[in-house]
Amino acid sequence: MIAAVAALLAGAGVHLLWTALALGRRDLRDRTEGSSATSTHLSPEEWLVQAGVDQVSPREFVAATVVLGLLTALVGFGVFGSPLAAVVLGIFGSTAPAGMLRRRRLTTRERASEAWPRIIEEIRILTGAVGRSIPQALFEAGRRAPEELQPAFAAAHREWLITTDFTRTIAVLKARLADPTADAACETLLVAHEVGGADLDRRLEALAEDRIEDLHGRRDARARQAGVRFARKFVLIVPFGMALAGMSVGNGQSAYQEPGAQVWVALALVLVVACWVWAGRIMRLPTEDRVFAS
Repeated sequence: MIAAVAALLAGAGVHLLWTALALGRRDLRDRTEGSSATSTHLSPEEWLVQAGVDQVSPREFVAATVVLGLLTALVGFGVFGSPLAAVVLGIFGSTAPAGMLRRRRLTTRERASEAWPRIIEEIRILTGAVGRSIPQALFEAGRRAPEELQPAFAAAHREWLITTDFTRTIAVLKARLADPTADAACETLLVAHEVGGADLDRRLEALAEDRIEDLHGRRDARARQAGVRFARKFVLIVPFGMALAGMSVGNGQSAYQEPGAQVWVALALVLVVACWVWAGRIMRLPTEDRVFAS
């Protein structure tokens, strides 16, 4: 009976964590708000593309998630000798791929936010003093973008060479970068390309200045959180270190295999991970909404 309940909880936990981390699932209250919600729901394919692993299909990703969860459960069973603790560790271990890709996606967006003021300024110079066309200036600036952003610019450039449709080209670039600053810059360039405008230089300069101010504020906030982020790591290191040390003293390992001890171990694992997640959420910096998202 306990094994059946544990298996049911494991399946429900994997489903909820996968939909929350990978698919941007919200709670019931957010879903009932209707059109007032500002978040963009992504398909699994879009989420993987923005994480930089577009060569991986959703099925392959789910398979890797299940395999890692099983391996983590086996390790947990070998360490604690407890099926319940193994199930709990398997659930949390299975969320590691989604968490890693989510972190990679956020890192890419952070790098984009840091790079776009320079890219905007370079586009302004190329379209103004140098006399480049808007698409040409965009692609030239993109070739000197950070490594994480270059695949997005390369995909947009391919779209331009195939279709010469700047609207579709901008849509590809926006979908790949998924960054509010990129959205604003791309829409500014798109409007200037389609209807023209002598004030493009002034608009790009104002946009770059605004992004620089926002970037400096975020850097200051991250610098102030550096000590707290370092201390957060001990939420995982210290409890697991004490558990392993306790197993090596006397009959500690056999004590973990008692029925009551198995429940306490599982509860402790849940509390440790809950504290880790909670600490990460309260330190999360606010993100801008993608006003021009497709």
